[in-house]
Amino acid sequence: MDDPGLRALLEHLPVSWWEADEQGHVVERGGGAFTDLPTTQRFLDRARQEMSAQRHSRDDGQGEGCGDDHFLVPFDGRTFRVTWPLGERRSSGRTRGIAVETDTQPAGGRRYAAFAEFADFAPAAAFIRDRDGCYLWANHSYAHLYGTTAERVVGSRIEDLDTPSDAAQFRALDQEILSRGKPVRHHLRYHRSDGSTGQAAGHRFPVEEDGQACVAGIYVDITEHTRAMDQRREAEENLRALRDHSGLPCALLSVNGRIEQAGPATAELFRTRLSDLVGRRAHTLLAATPDLRPLRLAWEALITRRVRRVETSAVLLDTEGRQRRAQLHLTSVIGPGGRVAHVWAVVTHQSIAHEAHPPLTAAQVRILSLLAGGSTNGEIATSLKLSRQAVDYHLSRLRDLLGAATRPALVARAYVLGILAPRAWPPLPAATPHPLGSL
Repeated sequence: MDDPGLRALLEHLPVSWWEADEQGHVVERGGGAFTDLPTTQRFLDRARQEMSAQRHSRDDGQGEGCGDDHFLVPFDGRTFRVTWPLGERRSSGRTRGIAVETDTQPAGGRRYAAFAEFADFAPAAAFIRDRDGCYLWANHSYAHLYGTTAERVVGSRIEDLDTPSDAAQFRALDQEILSRGKPVRHHLRYHRSDGSTGQAAGHRFPVEEDGQACVAGIYVDITEHTRAMDQRREAEENLRALRDHSGLPCALLSVNGRIEQAGPATAELFRTRLSDLVGRRAHTLLAATPDLRPLRLAWEALITRRVRRVETSAVLLDTEGRQRRAQLHLTSVIGPGGRVAHVWAVVTHQSIAHEAHPPLTAAQVRILSLLAGGSTNGEIATSLKLSRQAVDYHLSRLRDLLGAATRPALVARAYVLGILAPRAWPPLPAATPHPLGSL
């Protein structure tokens, strides 16, 4: 049985369904009539004997059964109405069957007890109609779809409840079932009593009631589920469009830091193929710099749900060994159970790619920040409580380390190499979080 909703429903009802191989061994089973596989197999063996006996009896003209593939089977003090086979899977040769526990004593019992016994108050909508489209039975869930009661549905016709277009659709389905003589699983659209359009999924199948061929159906309303799936599909398509066509490098990371999705701009940023990027550990794309520790702390805060969004910076390392500082935006994605399932990483700003420069001291970076802000050597010395000679030495050393001959060139190199944050004023070291960033 392929429908999870119907499978779950039958687990609580006095029904047994099965799939058996060519030797009559149960391969798959379900329903609430029997608690284990051995009991189901024992019942199936008993059903095969009973069907053989009833067929022989009908052939001799000594009795009446319940139809070519319908039999009443007594088992362990209970009686079941058995329909077997329901059809055959051509690829595997398996046959399907279903047994419904029924009351064989007509006196004091209800009509259609075999179906109504477990379906009256089921959440799935169910009905039985004759070949003329007249309702013989309906459960409360079915009546609720039309804003009425089950008692008022019985005796009415399809056209009394549905719009002409829906009625024509349902009559055509009924005729298909009666002509084929086999169950059909399908989806259908219908008009609700409030005028909105609904969708349902379920089965429609032939039954025999009072000696006449009728049509029964059981359906689950999937309108809200379908709407939610459509919204999710639309959101995923929009996200893919942003990932692939926005030009922003971005990647979807697992909670253990592995790249699961990435856009073309991300592969271009790291100068590699997209197929080589997916599946790679994200930390292998980061240069070993002092700001790795704050990044790790931010990551832990994300995956433990202490925060939902982080803005920080890191030095990225491409496949050619070149570095560039980038502004990172990390956002957690909540999955089933309220746990973080993924993290989206987006790069919004990045420096020009460059060879790794010698590591700078905190004092040297601070001097570059003050220099970029327009401070003189004397003002830098006063701000950092250094001597004028110490500042002169540091600036000379920085010009050698960064390959810049003048003060303006030194500032420019500091920005190009990602030492200073490009969006901050007054100038700040790039490893310092932007004032607008949040944890």
